[in-house]
Amino acid sequence: MSITPLSTSPLDPAALAEALFRDGPDGDYPHQHWRKVVADELFRHDPAARTADRHRHAYDRLRAVNGQLPSPADWFAADPRALAALHEWLALVDGAAATVAGIHYNLFLGSLLDDRVSPPRDLAPYTALERIGTFLCTERAHGNDAAALETTARYDRERDGFVLHTPHPGAAKYMPNTSPAGGPKSAVVAARLLVDDTDHGVFLFLVPLSDERGTRPGITVTALPERIGSPVDHCVTAFDRVRLPRTALLQGPHGRLRPDGTLDSAVGSPRKRFLHAIRRVTAGKLCMSASTLGGCRAALATAVRYAHLRHVSGPVAGQRVPLAAHRSHHARLLACVAAAYAMTFLHRAATERWITHHPAERPAAERLVAVAKGWITWRARDIVTESRERCGARGLFPVNGLAEYAANVDGAITAEGDNLAIWCKAGAEMIFGHDLAAQPPLATGRESTTDPAFLRRALTAAELHWHLAARQDLRATGDGDGSGSGSGAGDGLGRWNHASDAALALVEAHTVGLAADAFAAARAGTADPAARDALAALEALFLLGEVEARGGLLLARGALTAAQVTALPRARRELTARLAPHLPALTDAFGIPEEHLAALPMLAGA
Repeated sequence: MSITPLSTSPLDPAALAEALFRDGPDGDYPHQHWRKVVADELFRHDPAARTADRHRHAYDRLRAVNGQLPSPADWFAADPRALAALHEWLALVDGAAATVAGIHYNLFLGSLLDDRVSPPRDLAPYTALERIGTFLCTERAHGNDAAALETTARYDRERDGFVLHTPHPGAAKYMPNTSPAGGPKSAVVAARLLVDDTDHGVFLFLVPLSDERGTRPGITVTALPERIGSPVDHCVTAFDRVRLPRTALLQGPHGRLRPDGTLDSAVGSPRKRFLHAIRRVTAGKLCMSASTLGGCRAALATAVRYAHLRHVSGPVAGQRVPLAAHRSHHARLLACVAAAYAMTFLHRAATERWITHHPAERPAAERLVAVAKGWITWRARDIVTESRERCGARGLFPVNGLAEYAANVDGAITAEGDNLAIWCKAGAEMIFGHDLAAQPPLATGRESTTDPAFLRRALTAAELHWHLAARQDLRATGDGDGSGSGSGAGDGLGRWNHASDAALALVEAHTVGLAADAFAAARAGTADPAARDALAALEALFLLGEVEARGGLLLARGALTAAQVTALPRARRELTARLAPHLPALTDAFGIPEEHLAALPMLAGA
């Protein structure tokens, strides 16, 4: 395939937007709905607000969102696609509001709805936001190893209830939004279920934390220092022998507690029971990815508009030209735009797979969501940083809407599973639990370096290389943990350390390939010819960047010839020149509300 020359006529942003926001059976309706909601004055950023005021604003905005819903349980807790769509739009105006929305609707309310065993609960206070829901899992001493958490819930046979307790400071719940901000709160708390001398592993418990009078007896809430980014009311929360009724236990196939203290479980091990209990975290990963998508698209739209408004000295004395006229400026933004389209299409594909997967496909669907979250959030950080830099000093001021995006992405990178940890887990699974990619044909030199299909085959060669390398490294003897001691067959950590570099490279190559496939599918489904041609050029630009970064490896594998490797920069320049006139349309398609952009002083007086 060769790239069709782009028309000199203006592109229709609506046709591009149709491809970007085509999201399941409802099309772009959820996105259009939330776009209108966040255009309201309530969602305008107030850079002069104090931290406490911004905490309150986040919950005010949450209530405004809730007021748009005929049934919060059906719209959000039961529909990951709808909740992710909300995050895309809410995060571009208030990352804190997006955070508390995800916690309340997904982790809290969703966990309650997943309990089909306990007597039905009255959810009205939570769906009406008379009580805010939060989720307490990680602890000071247990983040990524939350399966080892130490908060306990001991079964009291005489009272047929539980005693919730924090045994030491390291077991205090770390970073939940449990402050008085927003009003009375309840929490779903992860704790070890103890029956006599038996530890049944981690289960979830519904715990009222506060009421109109303040924090309930036995519960201590300590505010954490202000963090970077949109401020959330993060706290440390501890329990001192708090009594809970039997109905506090959230039950399911992973465990049902009989009145005599016997546990019935269809899940074999405590670790698997824990993973079942916190299964809402996977939908949370989709929400974290969606938040960073919304933020990075808004950052790009801001930077592109600024690049066309801001004029600087030109090559001729007395001449003024827009920043966007410089290749050194617009080429970087175009590369980011190409990545943002790829990230959006990958997120749509991952969401669809998660919603439609069959039970036997669950591990693969969870892995796709996890690797997509890592790649999308890491790339989003690159994009918001580049966008801020392209706006110079003005981008540093929070009033101009860019300064907080990078910090908000940092939060998403860590939340719902730290990126490196979830990629390590995925890499370990993929070494032997993932089919080897088929060897693509060797390059002949006749292939076009702007053909997306050819560039995609080159990525397949990179994935195959790292897959084979990871298998070989895992079987080899290496230095293990770096201490100099050999990693024998029984040294699992040493063997993993030896293979981890190749395994992580495998995850990255595989995920980039999935993003390319999602891009190609979105392009093929676009009816407007001009938009389809623009997407093909943008897809090729995205792939060129990924292939060029792996040029040496792909030359060694025979996926590129030497002449093709040297031709890659020229091909990238040619695509950039074709796309540059259409840069405003490509970002107008992101649909950032004019109310948001007009409120940024940088764009009002560039």
